[in-house]
Amino acid sequence: MKRSILAFFCGLLAWILIVSILDRALRVLIDGYSAAEPHLTFTLPMMAARLTMAAVTSLLAGAVVGAVAPSSARTPWALGLLVLAAFLPEHIYVWNQLPVWYHLTFLLTLVPLVVIGARLPRALGVAKREVLTSPP
Repeated sequence: MKRSILAFFCGLLAWILIVSILDRALRVLIDGYSAAEPHLTFTLPMMAARLTMAAVTSLLAGAVVGAVAPSSARTPWALGLLVLAAFLPEHIYVWNQLPVWYHLTFLLTLVPLVVIGARLPRALGVAKREVLTSPP
C-alpha cells in the first residue's frame, strides 16, 4: 500500500515536471506559440504539438508509476483519473475556443496513456532480459 501511494505521488510529480519542461520547449521551438498560448489561438501544428506533449507526459508519468509500484494495477488508473479530473473543468470552460476533436483527443487519451505507460517498465524489462540472456 505504501509503495502504491509513493508511486501515485511520484507519477503526479513526474506529470507536472514533464509537462512543464515540454511546455517551455514548445514556447522556444514553435514560432508564435508563446503569443498564442494565453488566447488559445493555436494553429493546427501547435495543437498537434500540445497533444503530443500530453501523450508523452502521460506515458512517462505512467512509466514512473509502473517503475515504483510494478504490481499495482489500480495506481495508474487513479493517477490517470486524477489528471483527467483536474483538466476536465478547464476544458469545459474553454470548450468553444478549441475544436471538439482537440478536447476529445486530449481528455479521452489521458487515462489510457497513463495505464499503458505503467506497463512500459515491465515490458522493457522483459525485453531487456531476453536480449541479455539469449544465446548468440
